[in-house]
Amino acid sequence: MNIAKNRILEKGFLDIEIDPRLDLFAEIERLKKEKNAVILAHYYQEPDIQDVADFIGDSLGLAKQAQDTDADIIVFAGVHFMAETAKILNPAKKVLLPDLKAGCSLADSAPAPLFKAFKEKHPDHLVISYINCTAEIKALSDIICTSGNAEKIIESVPKDQPILFAPDKNLGAYLNKKSGRNMLLWNGACMVHEIFSLEKMTKLKIRHPQAKILAHPECEEAILAIADYIGSTTQLLKYSSSDSATQYIVATETGILHQMQQNSPNKTFIPAPPTNSCACNDCPHMKLNTLEKLYLCMQYETPELTMNEELRIAAKRSMDRMMEISKAAGLIG
Repeated sequence: MNIAKNRILEKGFLDIEIDPRLDLFAEIERLKKEKNAVILAHYYQEPDIQDVADFIGDSLGLAKQAQDTDADIIVFAGVHFMAETAKILNPAKKVLLPDLKAGCSLADSAPAPLFKAFKEKHPDHLVISYINCTAEIKALSDIICTSGNAEKIIESVPKDQPILFAPDKNLGAYLNKKSGRNMLLWNGACMVHEIFSLEKMTKLKIRHPQAKILAHPECEEAILAIADYIGSTTQLLKYSSSDSATQYIVATETGILHQMQQNSPNKTFIPAPPTNSCACNDCPHMKLNTLEKLYLCMQYETPELTMNEELRIAAKRSMDRMMEISKAAGLIG
């Protein structure tokens, strides 16, 4: 086991062969019981991973689940900052990520040294950061928020208190418009949510006039302006289940369509068209995780997400503040 584990650490899973006769779903279930492990998966993961996960959710739901779990091992099928969040909240637990290279374009858009310098130029500003950021940015923040609780977080801050919002400029601009605030925005964005084509979406809407447009607030303003409903991944999922319409054009990462279709099998969900020539909008970082990598990371308990304790404690303060405000607002139990 140790020899194989060392080889994985050096080369990744590329040269590890899996017996094609293995039932990976059954093997993963066996490993979960054997190792007292829990699998947390984001809505943007591939359908097979969503189907084998113990909990599927968005950033707030996954953070809460990570905080509440009594498992010895947390396997986070998502991107790097999400596994970091699990480690921040669970220092004594082993946190595994199927592919350590599963990063995030939005998190990468806010390098900690540059953000620290930017923050120091505005010492009177309270820093609210979107959860899609690195542990270093969380440690530099006063409060963390998600797309689902951001409005409540902002409402909890006195109106005369200047706010610096990072790292997503599109979400920040949307929240400024909704709240009437004038938050100072860091210039970051998500590559997936910035790629939607307004022209192609307009043409798609003409072909499907009855379809409602659902959009994530990380999208650009032009896309949000034509949306029938704007919300976090969980909010979009709930809306599509309860709403009376039968067709939807969905402007977010395509992984959410799997849960939408499962919840509403008689409805039609159409991925919003991108500016490139691809048929859909997949996050290349999210899709680095595969069922095979998930099995191997559980089998060998690697790659493991580790964190400096000083950084973890500093990052946890802003996470704890988010949890406190969310509970007070009734967003989580």
